[in-house]
Amino acid sequence: MADILPYLLSTFIGIGLAAASGFRVFLPLFAVSLASYFGWIPMGDNFEWLSGLPTLITTGAATLIEVLAYYIPVVDNFLDTLSIPLATIAGSVLFASQFMELGTFPQWALALIAGGGTAATIASGFAGTRAASTATTGGIGNNLVATTETAGAGLMSVLSIFLPVIAFILAIALIILVLFFGRKLWRKMKTQNSGIF
Repeated sequence: MADILPYLLSTFIGIGLAAASGFRVFLPLFAVSLASYFGWIPMGDNFEWLSGLPTLITTGAATLIEVLAYYIPVVDNFLDTLSIPLATIAGSVLFASQFMELGTFPQWALALIAGGGTAATIASGFAGTRAASTATTGGIGNNLVATTETAGAGLMSVLSIFLPVIAFILAIALIILVLFFGRKLWRKMKTQNSGIF
């Protein structure tokens, strides 16, 4: 059991950070860079770049730009088209960064499936939420969605670093919610479209 514990903890942290990437791409990267810069979490040799000052400054600036850009009408919807592939990449990188002792292939295979899949699922759910908000409120409600996403990214990043088990449980709950409501929305749209033809 003692042998499995480090991998389990890495999985909890990785899934939590990947979930945070589903909300915002750069904020979790900034959180990990900050935490590793101050030595709060260890980084393997392949991910040493995450703990460097240049990465900390770059991800900090990118986080600020990303957060502010989501409050600009039209830009927020454009960013949603980019957010799913970028979140998938960020989620994969953050998940992989937590596994220092695995071989390259298992590390990245797991990262793409678990990290990338988690980030993509949550990013898709919130892209759908923003699209629904734009359609129903004319974009007025998008600021609320943007604030919720930023708060979610911040909360999940902090929990992943300091309380990874809670972050993991929340991430699983979020995935279930996105899949449940996504399926409901898909059925509703399918019913409406079949009524048109």
